[in-house]
Amino acid sequence: MLKPGDKAPAFRLKSDEDKIIALKDFKGRRVLLFFFPKANTTG
Repeated sequence: MLKPGDKAPAFRLKSDEDKIIALKDFKGRRVLLFFFPKANTTG
């Protein structure tokens, strides 16, 4: 479990444009992640 101030672990995710994005792509920049269920799903 991460705590406030902890560094995020390395990860890769698929964007809404079907591109793979890695945390390392944003090195030196602030990053905000927002997760939400995809439209028309039971999530």
